[in-house]
Amino acid sequence: MRQRVASVAGYTCLLIGLLDIASAIRPGMRDGRIARITHYVPGFPDSLARATSLAAGILLVMLARGLARRKLRAWRAAVVLLGPCAVIQSLRHHEIIPAVVSAALCGVLIAYRKEFYALGDPRTRVRAIGNFILVGLCSVGLGLAIVGVRAHEESGGRGIGFGDRLQQVLYGMAGLDGPIAYTSPRVADLVSFCLLALGLVTACTTAYLALRPARHGLPDPEGGEEKLRALLEKDGARDSLGYFALRRDKSVMWSPTGRAAIAYRVVSGVALASGDPIGDYEAWPGAIKEFLDQCAKHAWTPGVMGCSELGGQVWTREGGLHALELGDEAIVDTKTFSLSGRTMRNVRQMVNRIERAGYSCQVRHVRDLPKQEKKKLREDAAAWRGSATERGFSMALGRFGAPGDGDCVVVTAHQPDENGVDRVRALLHFVPWGPDGISLDLMRRDRTAEPGLNELLIVAALKAAPGLGINKVSLNFAVFRAALARGEKLGAGPVLRIWHRLLVFSSRWFQIESLYRFNAKFQPVWEPRFVVYPTSRDLPRISWACMQAEAFVVLPRPAERLRQYLRSKPRYVKIRRSLPMAGVQRG
Repeated sequence: MRQRVASVAGYTCLLIGLLDIASAIRPGMRDGRIARITHYVPGFPDSLARATSLAAGILLVMLARGLARRKLRAWRAAVVLLGPCAVIQSLRHHEIIPAVVSAALCGVLIAYRKEFYALGDPRTRVRAIGNFILVGLCSVGLGLAIVGVRAHEESGGRGIGFGDRLQQVLYGMAGLDGPIAYTSPRVADLVSFCLLALGLVTACTTAYLALRPARHGLPDPEGGEEKLRALLEKDGARDSLGYFALRRDKSVMWSPTGRAAIAYRVVSGVALASGDPIGDYEAWPGAIKEFLDQCAKHAWTPGVMGCSELGGQVWTREGGLHALELGDEAIVDTKTFSLSGRTMRNVRQMVNRIERAGYSCQVRHVRDLPKQEKKKLREDAAAWRGSATERGFSMALGRFGAPGDGDCVVVTAHQPDENGVDRVRALLHFVPWGPDGISLDLMRRDRTAEPGLNELLIVAALKAAPGLGINKVSLNFAVFRAALARGEKLGAGPVLRIWHRLLVFSSRWFQIESLYRFNAKFQPVWEPRFVVYPTSRDLPRISWACMQAEAFVVLPRPAERLRQYLRSKPRYVKIRRSLPMAGVQRG
């Protein structure tokens, strides 16, 4: 029962808020005990009560999600708001039940106050802009509804266009008189009070978010990125996903000894880690304990995507979590790779065809690229992106050619134009994986180029790898690879065949089967990867957070767009380098 208090309180708070908003907007007039007061003070009490109910309703709707997530600040604000809401509702004879519900919810929140302990999520002042846009639009919409349902009170009830109504709302939210003149002073007071309440809610919530101290995740120790790089240099060979912990949008949780760390990002209330903990295996339990303790303090749901079998064993043993096989990672041994043999015939034929078309490849470290060429490759990679959103989280670095990433490997495909000048038509970008491995980060090609360039680039990378001291190459991650492989075999059971068909159907949007087929061409060794979660009921929430983190689902976030714009500015990037691990998070 106690575990469901927060969820029930959140939904109840949402319901009360919506009822308060509806009662303020509807055109019903004086009623209940307020009518008696209005007899002595015409119009004012009813207008004030409705405006207060409207403002409180909006705030309760905004607090509902925080209550459901056990946020302490949401609890404090809800307790303060529910009292006045119950009083105002009790003065209206048709709102006795909502008043009782509000008072009961306030009592429950006080009685179960220990259930609301969570600290606030990582935040940034830029979120104030998103709040201003979202709450402002909602306030304008509610204002138009208030003005619209009372349009008949205007002199003659005709000739009120949308422009006049919008102007009335905008002026009213600023506390000014609009172009509409109401024949009833009481209605005029009611509209002006409600519009002013909408303006105050928008202004006050925006000012609060703008003025509160910014906190970019949890504070990392001095030189956090340097410490991570030192751990990767020492123990980075253990996990091919380790280097992706250096993404700028991740925060880091350290073990008490500082010999292990977990990189994560908060997405929709889920603290999402990727890969195994970084650093000394013996220190992993300490980092896991710190991570789970921090999740408990903030009421985050812990989740790990793409950890290895060893990492999954430690997570389940030390954290009391559960693991589920997510898919397989394709790893190619460059010392044994060859294009000869019947199994490699299709790849061999495609590579020969592309080479006959005049394509050639270069394999270099990023540190060996000239500055202008590095800039041009960065621009080409952005232009060849299939969508406006940069995808990737668990196996994507999110940048190209940044200082400190000189050990990354870039493979480019060139084709001479009509003037004989080589043009880059495709590229691959690999990040380091210990001293003798690389892991695929980026795969981009010109959409007008011939198909098969990706195969050519991977073959070129695998052939050149031994000369660079690279013995193993990690390619793309194939989700549910085992189910796809077993489901098409003779003797597969009906359940497995149905699951296989569902995965093939889903591949129309998520490229599940195509990635598996592409990776399988190079005869890799398949290494299983797992998702770690607290309980089965948390899986949908963690899956939703994973889809958002990997940008398969992109929600409208004006503040996030602004952050991305600021990141693209050279001055902002310079500031970010001075605080390397202060990643902005979406909570």
